[in-house]
Amino acid sequence: MNRIMCIDYGDARVGIAVSDLLGLTAQGVETIKNTGRKALFERLQQLLATYSPSKIVIGLPKNMNGTLGERAEKTYVFADRLKEIFSGEIVFFDERLSTVCAIQTLNETNTRGKKRKDVIDTVAAALILQAYMDSGAANR
Repeated sequence: MNRIMCIDYGDARVGIAVSDLLGLTAQGVETIKNTGRKALFERLQQLLATYSPSKIVIGLPKNMNGTLGERAEKTYVFADRLKEIFSGEIVFFDERLSTVCAIQTLNETNTRGKKRKDVIDTVAAALILQAYMDSGAANR
């Protein structure tokens, strides 16, 4: 199986996670500070070269009632731009409550302060990717 990358896109920070080569587990890679399109896409290109994913899962921020709002629209625009540097498959996966789960995980590991802010988006991306793989969608 090929590696899958997950991106938890945000205006301030972008969380990155990748699967193992068997597609069983997700590992957080890093959080990129979103300081502008040029810097963000340069770093994404480097990560794409390093991990060579065949697919990218992008967390889709839906409202709790399942509707799409402004954040989802920004995510779709980001995905369109991502297609300029990635020719593989891009899929969207519901990310509702991923940040809440990431906060719970960080609470359980007693991660606090600046370190918490630096890793929360990475943890969220790993949780989104793991949920995607566990759902069986990766094998469809």
